[in-house]
Amino acid sequence: MKPLETIEVLQTTFFSQRMPAPIRLRELIRTIRTARTQAEEREMIQKECAAIRSSFREEDNTYRCRNVAKLLYMHMLGYPAHFGQLECLKLIASQKFTDKRIGYLGAMLLLDERQDVHLLMTNCIKNDLNHSTQYVQGLALCTLGCMGSSEMCRDLAGEVEKLLKTSNSYLRKKMTEMTLSEYLPSVQDRAQNSLSVDSRNAALCAVHVIRKVPELMEMFLPATKNLLNEKNHGVLHTSVVLLTEMCERSPDMLAHFRKLVPQLVRILKNLIMSGYSPEHDVSGISDPFLQVRILRLLRILGRNDDDSSEAMNDILAQVATNTETSKNVGNAILYETVLTIMDIKSESGLRVLAINILGRFLLNNDKNIRYVALTSLLKTVQTDHNAVQRHRSTIVDCLKDLDVSIKRRAMELSFALVNGNNVRGMMKELLYFLDSCEPEFKADCASGIFLAAEKYAPSKRWHIDTIMRVLTTAGSYVRDDAVPNLIQLITNSVEMHAYTVQRLYKAILGDYSQQPLVQVASWCIGEYGDLLVSGQCEEEEPIQVTEDEVLDILESILISNMSASVTRGYALTAIMKLSTRFTCTVNRIKKVVSIYGSSIDVELQQRAVEYNALFKKYDHMRPALLERMPVMEKVTTNGPAEIVQTNGETETSVLETKPPPSGLQPANQANDLLDLLGESDITPVIPTAPTIKPASAGGELLDLLGDLNLTGSPVSAPAPQIAQPPFLLDGLTSQPLFNDIAAGIPSITAYNKNGLKIDFTFERSNTNPSVTVITIQASNSTELDMTDFVFQAAVPKTFQLQLLSPSSSVIPAFNSGTITQVIKVLNPQKSCTWSLVLKASMPRSPFGFAGKEHWYRKLDGKEEENGLSPGQFVAAVMGTVYVVPLVMLVFCPLEQLGFVVCLW
Repeated sequence: MKPLETIEVLQTTFFSQRMPAPIRLRELIRTIRTARTQAEEREMIQKECAAIRSSFREEDNTYRCRNVAKLLYMHMLGYPAHFGQLECLKLIASQKFTDKRIGYLGAMLLLDERQDVHLLMTNCIKNDLNHSTQYVQGLALCTLGCMGSSEMCRDLAGEVEKLLKTSNSYLRKKMTEMTLSEYLPSVQDRAQNSLSVDSRNAALCAVHVIRKVPELMEMFLPATKNLLNEKNHGVLHTSVVLLTEMCERSPDMLAHFRKLVPQLVRILKNLIMSGYSPEHDVSGISDPFLQVRILRLLRILGRNDDDSSEAMNDILAQVATNTETSKNVGNAILYETVLTIMDIKSESGLRVLAINILGRFLLNNDKNIRYVALTSLLKTVQTDHNAVQRHRSTIVDCLKDLDVSIKRRAMELSFALVNGNNVRGMMKELLYFLDSCEPEFKADCASGIFLAAEKYAPSKRWHIDTIMRVLTTAGSYVRDDAVPNLIQLITNSVEMHAYTVQRLYKAILGDYSQQPLVQVASWCIGEYGDLLVSGQCEEEEPIQVTEDEVLDILESILISNMSASVTRGYALTAIMKLSTRFTCTVNRIKKVVSIYGSSIDVELQQRAVEYNALFKKYDHMRPALLERMPVMEKVTTNGPAEIVQTNGETETSVLETKPPPSGLQPANQANDLLDLLGESDITPVIPTAPTIKPASAGGELLDLLGDLNLTGSPVSAPAPQIAQPPFLLDGLTSQPLFNDIAAGIPSITAYNKNGLKIDFTFERSNTNPSVTVITIQASNSTELDMTDFVFQAAVPKTFQLQLLSPSSSVIPAFNSGTITQVIKVLNPQKSCTWSLVLKASMPRSPFGFAGKEHWYRKLDGKEEENGLSPGQFVAAVMGTVYVVPLVMLVFCPLEQLGFVVCLW
């Protein structure tokens, strides 16, 4: 024996005496399975890991393969095995096939491209790709396709391309089948064709290289086209996957491979028409995996291409009609066929056939099949609405399914099917669903019913009844704008006032749990309580209600524990309104209002104090201030045309410009109003284009403010000019009325914070130099629209102010539009310094200013910004903005009281 061999034998004998042989993998599995607790299992794993570490430190080559195999099993159980990474590299470098097999498997499990250790395998993989044994080459291909980085793929792409062109069927399948990570053949297939089983994952290599290094795609182009000529299903399958990957990643490849559509159609037709083949048969269908892959590739090739779509229409019809649906395998093929038909430019009859297949899926007992059918129908309902409508009854039945996912998809699809012809039947089903569904569905269902009813309502009565039904069933889940929207609908439906207030009165008797319903009912009772008491309802049998019973309901809302602060505010305002509608209960109303003047709720207390002031000091103005709300119109533009949607139909109506009232009010009423508004040197806004409102004995608040001699002194000679200033006659003169820019007054940016920017520009009238025109432009640079934007102004009473209507109440986001508003100011005393009091309210702005105003001031070059409290107002003196203290600022929502009173 040679000396070197003697030394190796002695070393082996020494280590075998020093360390016992490690247990086999099978024994380790059996031992771990005997553990009764998790702690006992961890103890076994830790003991075995310690033994494996010791063996690695001793460089035990004899049992390295066994130890790595056991380490991989522990890794599969979730225990750390990172200390075996280098041992995997040693096994890969071994000359034994069994060692390489475990080493490559360990590399795929323990390494990835984020770790630099994997780069050490590059040379070993390159050598094994050039190995003389095809099985070693297959191991290297699988590993490269599983975890190769972009650098490794770029270095080894040449070897992969060579093997793709080889005549060895085993390696060609390896090169193509490595794209099939999800295609797992059965155990029976493994037993029948071991060669095909071993080559299953090889094509992942080519696809992995394309995914990591897309610019290498053209390298595989010549070999890829030849793969479709193979008769082996494994090669065909994986070559289709490779073609799909290349078409999805490159438009040029997509255009190049469109000429292969006839060949793919021929392969698919052979699969459908072929007889029984035990090697590829799955539940009576020949190779469903290959059929699904071809259908997916056809979908990509036929998208937005008329010629390719025409070439595959016939084969898609054959697949749809000849595929058996009794097994899931057939359903999978039909589902892919439907997706392909819907995605390409197919014929209308073929699309109807696809939708009918989805309709049959809805009758399947399998929940997954029903879910994918509903999802697919939801995607196609916009393009094939009539075809989907045929399955409406089946879709509605899915609302009763116990599975929440199916129920939600059915609800979304049901709302998509609503139109003017079926709105009554669909709303009946959806209201029944709203009544019985789980709480997590109520908010979405209520919102969907609101939108559908607003769009397709056949009549106003039906619309009101539907919204009231929703509020009665799920009032606590509706969105915030449901209450004002319903109030606006009721206000505009003049002929339905008596019917609506009677229905709402009966709906809240003894039940205040649905707060939005109670709020709407309180508002309607306050507005139309006289109609309720008089019994003027013609749509249904009127009820006999007294004034005291109506007040009892509102008082019970005020004292109910279920009533929120907002609801109590609605109820108190309603009671105040009834003081002008009822005749026998005014004293009772005064007592109720005075009681809440000391409420702990600040909002309620403030309302009560203000209402008491109306009773005591300004009782003669109360009928005018509390009169019925006018019809509210939605103006979408600042032009003469307005888009009005009535009962689901869009109409264009022309807005008529009405002149302001010209009659002068008595001087004592003007002085009383000035007392109500506080200091005598500031007047409120005088809009010149008010909304047309019903005539009343007391007139509107804006009528009281319009065309008054607000000084309280005898009318002087220039008074008629002040009452009707020249700028009210715009358009009657042929010469330009305004200069381009007012002399000496530059444009200014009055506000530019938090995404809101307000710019002022000034012009001077040519016909009357005393008239200054201020144009306001407001823009919004935030991500959300600013809604309910209101701009108000006031001037000293020696001035005349005309505040025109703004172009909109919504400032679009991302500076996509601006709001413009014009203020015209007449200053008879040209030498007098004048000021503007400005107020900009954004109740639902994205800045979170809900319930507050926002103020900005610039004084002596210093800027300051904060939320405006109820004791402050914003004043601007020709570009310089100051904060003016207020005595009291009354916040009364316009939809509740009909006016806003500011005391300062």
